[in-house]
Amino acid sequence: MGCISKHYLNEYSILGVWKIEEDLKTLEGMVDLDPDDKKKYKVFASTSRKLEFLSVRALLAELLGKDARIVYNKNNKPFLKDGSRFISISHSYKLTAILLSTNEKVGIDLEHMSTNIGRIAFKFINRKEKITKVQADRRYHLYLHWCAKEALYKICDKEGISIRKNITIEPFEVKESGVMKGRVITDKINDSFDLFYTRYDNYAIVWTKKNYEKV
Repeated sequence: MGCISKHYLNEYSILGVWKIEEDLKTLEGMVDLDPDDKKKYKVFASTSRKLEFLSVRALLAELLGKDARIVYNKNNKPFLKDGSRFISISHSYKLTAILLSTNEKVGIDLEHMSTNIGRIAFKFINRKEKITKVQADRRYHLYLHWCAKEALYKICDKEGISIRKNITIEPFEVKESGVMKGRVITDKINDSFDLFYTRYDNYAIVWTKKNYEKV
């Protein structure tokens, strides 16, 4: 299917989503891998990991053109090689998402809601956070908290952050799409963020962007 969403959030930011329905051969023909990408690609053993890798490059080409290239720092955080935009990437099952901005740091996470996430909620939900008692919405609500915390973890560069202890999502009413607020408090960061969320089929998607100074 390829790119199913190319949404301009404002004049600076683009959010793209790719649904993987192609086989490896088809995706390989859609991208132009540079030597560094080819080396990374050859290392992957599983077909699913190869599909993820190729879908990211195909989506990036759709958003910015075929000359756009991704590089990674020592913490495996992605950057655009030309430094023209901030970038955040997420993939789960058959979806890949990329968030780009020329003037704001970004974080995005999506998850296929395929597991009983309630069994591990204690690992990422803290005492200040409230989860709905409505059973029909509870799993989606928990996945939104998880995605929100992952998005904040990414935008804050992952340094010394516990998603349970250092990130708190303020109470919010669960809807198909909406806005919530989160706060990150560490020795280096004390800041709040607006997080935007939506549901697509059986996926939860959360993203955030902000022009902030990190110590």
